Amino acid sequence: MGFFAALLSWLAFPVYAWQGIGVRLRVRRMLPPTGRVRHRIDGAEPTVRLLVVGDSSVAGVGIADTDVGLPAQLARLIALRHERAVIWRAAGFNSATAGQIRDHVVPNLAAEEWTHIVLAVGTNDVKNFHTVRRFKREFGGLLYALRARWPEALIVWSPVVDMRRVPALPPALGRILEIRASLINRMGTALCLERGAVPAERLPIEDPEAGFSDDGFHASADGYRAWAEHLLAYMQEEKQTHRPGRLVA
Repeated sequence: MGFFAALLSWLAFPVYAWQGIGVRLRVRRMLPPTGRVRHRIDGAEPTVRLLVVGDSSVAGVGIADTDVGLPAQLARLIALRHERAVIWRAAGFNSATAGQIRDHVVPNLAAEEWTHIVLAVGTNDVKNFHTVRRFKREFGGLLYALRARWPEALIVWSPVVDMRRVPALPPALGRILEIRASLINRMGTALCLERGAVPAERLPIEDPEAGFSDDGFHASADGYRAWAEHLLAYMQEEKQTHRPGRLVA
């Protein structure tokens, strides 16, 4: 099934290229927002130390201030629900792929301990038509790098959303990229289970009008809020058993 889906997407590559160029020309390229990329929320000890790593969604593209981005909103939800102190750090970069995060981001992060790591990566691998084999090598290497550096951390990966629900994409392009996203997500889930990470369920897109920013591709503040609420449940899971339970610190 995966082979025929991949073949179908490659046969549709001319449509992808033509419509992709049109989207690039039509959609305004947005810059990352202003604001802090690291902060502490006061609360009870022990402190939850949250690292969110990924692409432009982690950087907060689509909003004006990082305070309403995914890392900050997720940190506040953890602090509120569990009445715990939270230190959070966002390491997100425009257009970053799994390989770029593995090679250029993780090696340059400060040597400090993190109890929870959220990965938001894969969309650019889909958008750039990376092969599943390449994603397996690069995302798999990223998981190895994170686990080797933070062996006790809970690592959660947020898969690529349904590309057919992204407003900026014409229907045909959305369907083609959704085939690629499904292949990438299947491989990413298998790698997570194999290499000690937790694959989250896909973020459901219930209201594209409210969930996306003006460019129709990146999330709005409401979209990042919904994403943070979606991931909050995974912040309660044990690293080894993956069962809902106490907050790991």
